[in-house]
Formats: sequence, structure tokens, C-alpha cells
Amino acid sequence: MQSLQRYEAFVKAAELGSFTRAAETLSYTQSGVSRMIGELERAWGVRLLARSRAGVRLTSEGERLIEPVRRVCAEQRRLEDLVADLNGLQAGLIRIGTLSSMATHWLPGIVRAFQRDYPNIDYELLLGDYLEIEQWVLDGRVDCGFLRLPAHAHLHTTFLARDRMMAVLPEGHPLAALERVPLVRLAAEPFLLLQKGDNDEILRMFRAQGPAPDVRFTTWDDYAIMSMAENGLGVSILPELILRRCPYRIVLRELDPPAWRDIGLAVRSQDALPLAVERFLRYVPAAIA
Repeated sequence: MQSLQRYEAFVKAAELGSFTRAAETLSYTQSGVSRMIGELERAWGVRLLARSRAGVRLTSEGERLIEPVRRVCAEQRRLEDLVADLNGLQAGLIRIGTLSSMATHWLPGIVRAFQRDYPNIDYELLLGDYLEIEQWVLDGRVDCGFLRLPAHAHLHTTFLARDRMMAVLPEGHPLAALERVPLVRLAAEPFLLLQKGDNDEILRMFRAQGPAPDVRFTTWDDYAIMSMAENGLGVSILPELILRRCPYRIVLRELDPPAWRDIGLAVRSQDALPLAVERFLRYVPAAIA
């Protein structure tokens, strides 16, 4: 068990780039994490992590060893889950990466349904953009991720839903009189751009039609866009999912041509899922139907 604790400390420090953050995640002290990794390095006779003021990073030796160590930790988790299953799945942790729209409108229903059958499972929720969530799943930081499809080729993905992109307009705006708003008309208006990380799906939509939008404001916050539109500061395009139960006085219209994003659920591998995660994934499609 002591060896496993060292392995977990090594994996977390490598993933998070910090002894301090690894200690917080594992509920150890910073000195404890440093000591365990030092013991592992001495036992193996290699330097696993390079230390600096900026944090820690994998050495070349650490790069070669991190995946086997990660697999050992995953198999230990799976063993514990199997034991838990024999006792009625009384414990477990599910780590989920998600976009804010899915965290707001899908996850509460999924978790509520799952908790009825498995009330003692804990959850860790990380909000990010498309690329962050992909990387978290690839790195093992989360067990599963809700994201836009297509995703990274090394991930196993399941299609969940097609989410329409909608024109967002202030009340009384001339374009609000239209049933469907042409992209070329939106491009001529002061535009409020939702852009998360390196994602530029909205700009790609405009490029496919010709004119670039007159971007006056850029943010990663969906609700900031809605508030700006409500105050007449511009028009925008947002996914329909985030616009559910919208608290702002804005007008929503379909686009011409229509546009959408495909949403899916990603895991790194279906063959090594913790039991609690495997059971959780079965509840997802029914909860969002």
C-alpha cells in the first residue's frame, strides 16, 4: 500500500506540475508528497521529476515510467471498485470534465438519477473548454468528459446530442422580425463573440459564408454575452443548450444557414474504467433524452 501511495503522489505531481497541488488533491502534506517521490526515485535509481521555482515536470526517465505507473494506479482503483461492487458499490469517486452548459442543464438530472441507486458515490466536477476537457481525459485527470465532437483520435467517444446554434438579439432589434437570421446580416452588426480557449467555431461559421463579423467584445462567459445583448450592445451566436431557462430579455432566432455543434461523452479507454464510472455512463443517455 505504501508503494501505491508513492505511485499516486508521482502521478498527481506530474499531472498538476506541483507538489503543493498534488498534496491538496491527495490530502497529504506538501512535504509528504516530496518525501514519497524522493523515496521512489531512490528505490528506482532514477530522477522522475525536475524541480524548479515554476513547479515540477517529468524528466526523460519520468516520461518513460509515468504510463506504467498510471496503469498500476488505475488497476488498483478498479480492484477497489470490484470489491465495492461485491458490497453493493458503497463507495467511489467519479471525476467529470464538462462545459458550463452541460454542467448547468444535464448533469443535475444525471447525478440525481444515479444517486437514487448509488447514494454513496462522490463527484469531482471540472469546468473547462473543449481542448482542456480533451486533455484532462487524455491525461487521466478526469474519468470522462462532455465535449464537442469530433474529439481527439485517441479518445473513445459516444454521440449524445446535436445542439443548435442560435442568433442572440436585443429586444426590438430589426433582425428580430425575421424567422431565420442570415449570417451575413449578423456580420454587419456589432458582434459579441463567445470564444473559449483556442475554439473558434463561430468565426469558422462566418468564414464559410464570406464576411467576418464586426467583433466588438470577446469573452468566454456565455452569460456575459446574454447580458451585453440585453443591454443593446450587440448581437451574438450561442448554443441552444446554454439558452435554456434564459434569465435575460433577449430574442433568439434560428440561423440561415442552420448551424449546430455535436456533443459527446469521451473516455480514454472503455477497457479500464472504474466501476462507478462504468455504471454512471449508463445513466447519461436516458437523462438527457
